[in-house]
Amino acid sequence: MGFEIRKKRKYVKAMKKMNKEVKVALTKLQEEMKKYVDRNRREVVEYKVEDGVLLSMKDLMWQMKNREIKKLTEKFVWLYKIKKIISENVVELGLLASIKIHPVVNVSRIVLYQEQIER
Repeated sequence: MGFEIRKKRKYVKAMKKMNKEVKVALTKLQEEMKKYVDRNRREVVEYKVEDGVLLSMKDLMWQMKNREIKKLTEKFVWLYKIKKIISENVVELGLLASIKIHPVVNVSRIVLYQEQIER
Protein backbone atom coordinates (compact mmCIF):
# COMPACT_ATOMS: atom_id res chain seq x y z
CA MET A 1 0.00 0.00 0.00
CA GLY A 2 2.74 2.47 0.88
CA PHE A 3 4.34 1.98 -2.51
CA GLU A 4 1.15 3.06 -4.37
CA ILE A 5 0.79 6.20 -2.22
CA ARG A 6 4.37 7.24 -3.02
CA LYS A 7 3.69 6.71 -6.73
CA LYS A 8 0.57 8.88 -6.51
CA ARG A 9 2.49 11.65 -4.70
CA LYS A 10 5.18 11.65 -7.39
CA TYR A 11 2.49 11.76 -10.05
CA VAL A 12 0.73 14.72 -8.34
CA LYS A 13 4.00 16.63 -7.98
CA ALA A 14 4.87 16.02 -11.62
CA MET A 15 1.41 17.21 -12.72
CA LYS A 16 1.68 20.39 -10.60
CA LYS A 17 5.09 21.15 -12.08
CA MET A 18 3.78 20.59 -15.61
CA ASN A 19 0.77 22.80 -14.88
CA LYS A 20 3.06 25.68 -13.79
CA GLU A 21 5.18 25.28 -16.92
CA VAL A 22 2.10 25.36 -19.13
CA LYS A 23 0.83 28.52 -17.40
CA VAL A 24 4.18 30.27 -17.92
CA ALA A 25 4.24 29.26 -21.59
CA LEU A 26 0.66 30.50 -22.08
CA THR A 27 1.37 33.89 -20.54
CA LYS A 28 4.41 34.32 -22.81
CA LEU A 29 2.30 33.36 -25.82
CA GLN A 30 -0.49 35.77 -24.81
CA GLU A 31 1.98 38.63 -24.43
CA GLU A 32 3.43 37.94 -27.86
CA MET A 33 -0.02 37.78 -29.45
CA LYS A 34 -1.03 41.04 -27.72
CA LYS A 35 2.04 42.76 -29.14
CA TYR A 36 1.02 41.88 -32.71
CA VAL A 37 -2.65 42.75 -32.20
CA ASP A 38 -1.84 46.13 -30.65
CA ARG A 39 0.15 47.17 -33.73
CA ASN A 40 -3.08 47.61 -35.71
CA ARG A 41 -5.13 49.26 -32.98
CA ARG A 42 -5.73 52.95 -33.19
CA GLU A 43 -6.52 55.40 -30.46
CA VAL A 44 -10.14 55.73 -29.41
CA VAL A 45 -11.64 59.06 -30.46
CA GLU A 46 -14.11 60.46 -27.95
CA TYR A 47 -16.89 62.34 -29.71
CA LYS A 48 -18.94 65.09 -28.11
CA VAL A 49 -22.31 66.56 -29.04
CA GLU A 50 -21.96 69.30 -31.68
CA ASP A 51 -18.62 67.94 -32.96
CA GLY A 52 -18.16 68.17 -36.70
CA VAL A 53 -17.66 64.82 -38.44
CA LEU A 54 -17.29 63.55 -41.99
CA LEU A 55 -19.42 60.59 -43.15
CA SER A 56 -17.76 57.71 -45.00
CA MET A 57 -19.04 56.88 -48.48
CA LYS A 58 -17.66 53.33 -48.34
CA ASP A 59 -20.97 51.48 -48.05
CA LEU A 60 -23.04 54.11 -49.84
CA MET A 61 -21.28 53.54 -53.17
CA TRP A 62 -23.57 50.71 -54.22
CA GLN A 63 -26.26 53.26 -55.09
CA MET A 64 -24.13 54.64 -57.92
CA LYS A 65 -24.34 52.68 -61.15
CA ASN A 66 -21.71 54.40 -63.30
CA ARG A 67 -18.25 53.03 -62.52
CA GLU A 68 -16.32 56.13 -63.60
CA ILE A 69 -18.35 58.28 -61.20
CA LYS A 70 -17.51 55.88 -58.36
CA LYS A 71 -13.79 56.40 -58.97
CA LEU A 72 -14.09 60.16 -58.73
CA THR A 73 -16.23 60.43 -55.60
CA GLU A 74 -14.70 61.43 -52.30
CA LYS A 75 -14.11 58.92 -49.53
CA PHE A 76 -15.79 61.17 -46.96
CA VAL A 77 -18.55 63.69 -47.60
CA TRP A 78 -19.89 66.83 -46.04
CA LEU A 79 -19.60 68.14 -42.54
CA TYR A 80 -22.30 66.94 -40.16
CA LYS A 81 -22.87 67.70 -36.50
CA ILE A 82 -23.38 65.02 -33.86
CA LYS A 83 -26.85 65.44 -32.39
CA LYS A 84 -26.73 62.74 -29.77
CA ILE A 85 -24.31 60.14 -28.43
CA ILE A 86 -26.19 56.87 -27.99
CA SER A 87 -23.24 54.76 -26.82
CA GLU A 88 -19.47 54.87 -27.18
CA ASN A 89 -19.80 53.13 -30.57
CA VAL A 90 -22.97 54.73 -31.93
CA VAL A 91 -23.87 58.36 -32.59
CA GLU A 92 -26.82 60.16 -34.15
CA LEU A 93 -25.97 62.69 -36.86
CA GLY A 94 -27.89 65.75 -37.98
CA LEU A 95 -28.23 64.66 -41.61
CA LEU A 96 -29.89 66.59 -44.40
CA ALA A 97 -33.36 65.50 -45.47
CA SER A 98 -32.08 64.78 -49.00
CA ILE A 99 -29.79 62.01 -47.72
CA LYS A 100 -31.88 58.89 -47.43
CA ILE A 101 -29.96 56.99 -44.79
CA HIS A 102 -30.62 56.37 -41.13
CA PRO A 103 -29.14 59.13 -38.95
CA VAL A 104 -27.79 56.67 -36.35
CA VAL A 105 -24.36 55.41 -37.46
CA ASN A 106 -21.44 53.48 -36.02
CA VAL A 107 -18.30 55.47 -35.18
CA SER A 108 -16.35 53.39 -37.72
CA ARG A 109 -18.32 55.23 -40.45
CA ILE A 110 -17.33 58.74 -39.33
CA VAL A 111 -14.12 60.74 -38.94
CA LEU A 112 -13.63 63.77 -36.72
CA TYR A 113 -13.35 66.92 -38.83
CA GLN A 114 -10.11 68.88 -38.55
CA GLU A 115 -10.14 72.44 -39.82
CA GLN A 116 -7.62 73.40 -42.49
CA ILE A 117 -4.87 75.76 -41.40
CA GLU A 118 -4.38 78.63 -43.81
CA ARG A 119 -0.82 79.73 -44.56
